[in-house]
Amino acid sequence: MILNYKLGILTVLMIFFVSCTSDKSSSQPGANTEFDYTLLGGGTTIFDKTSGAFSREPPGLTIDDSRMFFRGRAFFRDPWVTAPASTKARDGLGPHFNARSCEACHVDDGRGRPPIENGEAMTSMLLRISVPGANEGEPPLPVPGYGTQIQNFATPGNTAEGFPIVGYEIIQGSYADGETYELRKPIYSIINPAYGDLPANIEISPRVAPSMIGLGLLEAIAASDILSLTDPEDENRDGISGRVNYVRDVETGELVIGRFGWKGNQPNIRQQTAGAFLGDIGITSSVFPEENCREEQTACIESENGGSPELIESILDSVTFYSLGLAVPAQRESQDEDVLAGAQLFQSIGCDSCHRSTWITTASKSSDSFSEQKIHPFTDLLLHDMGDGLADNRPDHLASGREWRTPPLWGIGLQETVNGHLFLLHDGRARGFAEAILWHGGEASAAQQTFLNLKKEQRNQLIKFLESL
Repeated sequence: MILNYKLGILTVLMIFFVSCTSDKSSSQPGANTEFDYTLLGGGTTIFDKTSGAFSREPPGLTIDDSRMFFRGRAFFRDPWVTAPASTKARDGLGPHFNARSCEACHVDDGRGRPPIENGEAMTSMLLRISVPGANEGEPPLPVPGYGTQIQNFATPGNTAEGFPIVGYEIIQGSYADGETYELRKPIYSIINPAYGDLPANIEISPRVAPSMIGLGLLEAIAASDILSLTDPEDENRDGISGRVNYVRDVETGELVIGRFGWKGNQPNIRQQTAGAFLGDIGITSSVFPEENCREEQTACIESENGGSPELIESILDSVTFYSLGLAVPAQRESQDEDVLAGAQLFQSIGCDSCHRSTWITTASKSSDSFSEQKIHPFTDLLLHDMGDGLADNRPDHLASGREWRTPPLWGIGLQETVNGHLFLLHDGRARGFAEAILWHGGEASAAQQTFLNLKKEQRNQLIKFLESL
């Protein structure tokens, strides 16, 4: 009896202790949960703020999935070599290419940057190119002799297509309180074109390599949920008219929502991965089996390849899964007073109209770990008109030359830690958060103007919030 009595008291105490401690975060005086985005990646969030924060496996993977993740990491990082070679699993580089590995562009699984030094080659950035369609409103066409992307490296016996360079025009401005700022407007040119003169009407779209984290979670968002946010005619008159880019899934032939890429031009990470292997490294796959050689590039056509296709299917599967699986680091300092004030400003000035904070994922075909997660990527995955300042004037499927897909913001506060720079936007022109906001135009003009009118303390609070993500 005495033993049972003591066990009963112990059980009551344990229940009381657990009930108190499990609710500790919400019961603390002053705790704010409205703008607490600590678990940016839901249950797959990792707590890492080091230089390796973008390269972590998410919690909850099965043993088999974990093995595939690390196998994919090896092939993501290893360089490809010229065919023929003894390393049959990864030969077939080029003949024209932008990088020898996925890691070369997505350094430490993070964001690329434009060249910094004069004469520096583009290594984590590229130029998409085209000429206008035959008639107004028709899709752009490949540039004769070059195709749709300038590849600035080549294997022995071949000649690189050209050497892209970037210069900047400085634009002066000032905030409402008198503080001045400078913006950099990039100007692109391509020197030493190897396969004929470039046409005067060439369309150039610069793209830095985006961060790789959280892609499996974004792929697990239901298409119906994305479509529910569209308002192409701005029927609610809020100045925001997001729409989806419909692109073709080349393996099924279906037109589906494009949710990846700077203009939403890829439907899923498998196709994005296969497209990067072909376009950036010159590696054919079951998805894109044709070598990327133009008829004017005779040496390219005659070069040996690494097989038909060059990419083994199991390697494509592994690299795709690795790309899907990279975990999202947690928000930092979520209860800091300035961070909370910045989160409030982010919402009140309308940034969240496009950078939607919260989603609930649906069932994932890739891994149960990505299913039914409450996540905070800060994107609506829609196309928005960003105005003349950011326009590349090159259409991409349904995206106009002024439209860009809203990029996710999760992990952006760790970019400098991981990649050693804070160049932002699709072409890296912005040298920090303030410049990135100031480049916003079009549908974001009202938010940009409000930012210009904020007090310096408020601008700093907004930036501190972004630094916490």
